[in-house]
Amino acid sequence: LKPPTVRPPQTPHLVASARGARLLAAFWRRAGAMAAVAEATASAADVLGKAAVAMDSMDKLHGTTNFANFTAYSWNVFRYIGDYLHLTGIVVLLLTIAKNKSVAGISRSTQVLYFLVFMTRYLDLFDHSQTAYLVFFKLTYIGTSFIVLLLFHQLEKTYERRHDTANLAVIIVPCCTAAVLLTSEYSILEILWTFSEFIEGFAMVPQYIFCYRERQGKDWGASLYVVSLGGYRVFYAFNWIYKKIQMPHYSDIQSWIGGVIEIMFFFDFLNFRFTGNSMLRTLVLSVDTKINEISDKVEMKVLGTSSAQRMETEGGEMRRRRKAEEPPMEDV
Repeated sequence: LKPPTVRPPQTPHLVASARGARLLAAFWRRAGAMAAVAEATASAADVLGKAAVAMDSMDKLHGTTNFANFTAYSWNVFRYIGDYLHLTGIVVLLLTIAKNKSVAGISRSTQVLYFLVFMTRYLDLFDHSQTAYLVFFKLTYIGTSFIVLLLFHQLEKTYERRHDTANLAVIIVPCCTAAVLLTSEYSILEILWTFSEFIEGFAMVPQYIFCYRERQGKDWGASLYVVSLGGYRVFYAFNWIYKKIQMPHYSDIQSWIGGVIEIMFFFDFLNFRFTGNSMLRTLVLSVDTKINEISDKVEMKVLGTSSAQRMETEGGEMRRRRKAEEPPMEDV
């Protein structure tokens, strides 16, 4: 804003007099004050304009930085590849279930964890306006995760519960604790966002346990889904490295911790799937088995039954049902 141009009085006799000098001095003081007000107003408008751009859940940055530079470096090729690999994995999962009319080979626990990730991370959809790109991906992730859980309910008979042994409470409770202790700001949205970052680091662990117990994958669709989701996190790690190089003060510890955990499990899974060797398989299965044994003992004392007994009962009934449905063999 520019101060209005006001010409001083040009009366010669006033200029020559003491009174005229005082009037001129008052005029210039007033003009200077108006210019200062205009400059302050423009500066305040600029600050408010920058503050109006809310930080998005996909663009978290903890620390003082230039928001314009951060936004520019956030939208890099590694991020785009990661986003589309994630989307590809979800499409592959839905097509695999539709083709097989079965959820065999898929961990329901992993799908529950991803549903939690999306529901807690993308609450910022109600907090501020966002680009169409972000809105599309966020709504797609939430919607498809709900659809997959619905398919598990409809195709319950094809669900291989005996392989899906990961205990969700052992994953969720520590992640809740870490989110409260390590959040950068004690607000509901920030705590839930931090929780989503930690929980995503372990979201694929039930699927890896499922594959370790299954040993031989029945369908390449499930394996392609796992590879796509793991590749998405790898390219997001490249995205973090790129931003760290461009902006040395950039820091996002919560995302990095979850990313490192997931990438470590992912590379071990690739080694297991393509070579048959695994550094983590024995450890993961031993810990999973021990946790389930403790859980069963607690359930037996509290409920009088355990999940293992229920699983055996359901498995026996399933085998008897399948045997009854098989046609009798004809004599040759």
